[in-house]
Amino acid sequence: MPVNTMIIRALLVYFTYCGNDFKVEFPTGSGQMMNLYEVAEQLAHRLVSIFTRNAEGLRPVFGSQQTFQHDPHWKDHLLFYEYFHGDNGAGIGASHQTGWSGLVANLIHFFAANTQESRLAQGATGNMPQAHTSVR
Repeated sequence: MPVNTMIIRALLVYFTYCGNDFKVEFPTGSGQMMNLYEVAEQLAHRLVSIFTRNAEGLRPVFGSQQTFQHDPHWKDHLLFYEYFHGDNGAGIGASHQTGWSGLVANLIHFFAANTQESRLAQGATGNMPQAHTSVR
C-alpha cells in the first residue's frame, strides 16, 4: 500500500509537468492511451477496490473467510492488513495496520476532491495524497 501510494503520488507530480498531452499505454498491451493523472486514478481505484464489494457482493480483502464475507455482524467491519495477496487482494499479515492500509482513505479523498484540471492549476506543490494516515 505505501509503495503504491508513492507511485500514484509520483505520477500526479509528473502529470503536473507533462500535462494532458503526455500519454502512456495503460494497461500495458491494451492499446489504450491515458495521461498520467488517469493512470494514477486507475491505480488508486484498484487499491480502493480491495475494500469494496465486487459484482458478487464480496470484498477481496476478506479473501475466503466466509464469516467476514457473509455474517451480518462482520461483513461491514473492514480490517486493514499489513500486506495483500497479489492475485486476489486478500488481506494477509497483521490486521489493524491502519498506518499503511489506511492510506486508501487518502486516495479516496484525493480523487473525490480533485480533477485533472485542478491538478494542473495547482501545480506540483498543490494538495497531494500524503504517505501518512491523516485525511485532510
